[in-house]
This record gives sequence, C-alpha cells and structure tokens, in this order.
Amino acid sequence: MANDMTTPAPLPTVNLMGVTLHAVTRDQCVDHIFTELGAGRGGWVITPNLDHLRRLVRDEKTRELYSGAQLMVADGMPLIWASRLQGTPLPQRVAGSDLTVHLPAAAAEHGRTLFLLGGEGDVAHRAADVLTKRHPNLQVVGIDVPPVGFEKDPVLMAALTRKLIEAKPDVVLVALGSPKQEKIIKQLRDQLPGTWWLGIGISFSFVCGEVHRAPRWVQKLGLEWLHRLAQEPRRLARRYLLDGLPFALALMIRAIRSRWVHQPQ
Repeated sequence: MANDMTTPAPLPTVNLMGVTLHAVTRDQCVDHIFTELGAGRGGWVITPNLDHLRRLVRDEKTRELYSGAQLMVADGMPLIWASRLQGTPLPQRVAGSDLTVHLPAAAAEHGRTLFLLGGEGDVAHRAADVLTKRHPNLQVVGIDVPPVGFEKDPVLMAALTRKLIEAKPDVVLVALGSPKQEKIIKQLRDQLPGTWWLGIGISFSFVCGEVHRAPRWVQKLGLEWLHRLAQEPRRLARRYLLDGLPFALALMIRAIRSRWVHQPQ
C-alpha cells in the first residue's frame, strides 16, 4: 500500500519526570496503530512500566534507545497514580500484556498479518495456536525463536532479517525481554518501514497460560507486581523492592511537588 503523506493528528501527551507519555486508552492505542497501518506507515510502541521509567530518567543510553518510538504508553499503575497526583491524568494503563491480546484481535478484524519473535522453548508456537483458535481469521505469517546470543551472530541476524522481509508482517510482537527486545527492534525496523513493532517481555507465556496474570481486581489495585514477585522472587526481588519502591516514592513526591508548583496562585 502506498504511503499516505497526510500528517497524522498529534496524540495528547503527559510528562512524568521529563519522560513524555501518550495520554491514550488501550483502544485508542490499538486504533492509532491500525489507522497508521492503513496509511502505509509503520511504527514502534513502547509500554514503559516503573522500571523502564526509572531507567529512562537515570540512563542516557536507555533514553537514546527508546527515542525512536512513535508511541509511549504507560504500563504500570504507579505511572497512572503519579500523573493524577500532578494534575495531568493519564486516561488508562495500557499494558503490553493486554496489547499482546488486543493487537492480534484487531489484526484478524482488519485482515492484517502477525509475526511472533522470541519467547522460550515452544511458547511462541503455543501462543500462536491460542490466538488463531480465538481468531480464525488471524494470519500468523511467521514465528521465530532465535537461540541465545543470536544478536551477536551476523549470520543469524541476517537470516532473521530475511525471514521478516519475506513475511512482510504488519505487526511484530517481540518477546526477548528488556532491553534486548528494544535493541533488536531498533536494529530491524528500518528494514520494514511499514510494520508496527511491540516488545512484550514474557507475554507469550500469559497468552498460552504458562504464567498466570494477577486477577483483574489485583491489577486494578496496582498490585500486579506483588503477584509477579510471588511467582518469580529471585528474578524480580531486586527490581521491585530495592530499585522499584524507592523510585516509586520519589516519583510520587515529584508529582505532588509539580502540582503544587504549577497550581494557580
């Protein structure tokens, strides 16, 4: 499809600690992606949670890595709470794990194609089976589970690039963990300028039921991190407890101060 040269209308944004996030709901995010696909434009959506925000604030390399994204939406209730405290509320949490379900649903509805990249073992294949059973019209045009260290092997990277170019997917879900998935997306996306990319962490495991998400009421309370911590304490304890909690407190204090400073006198 030829590119539509019309400039898309800018999406509303909110600034948290110097990081710009798009103030859209999950459905608005999905609609924007497929509107852009319809205009022949690809892109990259990133879903920063508290840990990503911490790295964005403190690490220049992370800011540079994320700088090419067209959409930045908040995945994490602390970010939503902070936006409300500073008087610039984000409308909704937009979780990457939710987009992993809703983007394939929209792809099936719009006749668009999907490529699954990453995951451990056969989890990507099992996720594809689940998604195609849910959405019989969904076209999964490729699945690739590269070996550990593939990103350092020019031969493997060239093979992956060829596979993606031949498949010409509209949407690529990349399950390689952060920041590896963002580095891979940044490296590959110029080869497919009409494709949308999303890094999804372990979300293939959520889709096929290998790892269970917290109940919806726990998610709404912003306590999904406790559920994850209970499932993977060794891997997540430092991120959530030693790094996450102090940064969350600093974020809330900064939000309250920002609201106080900017309120009308």
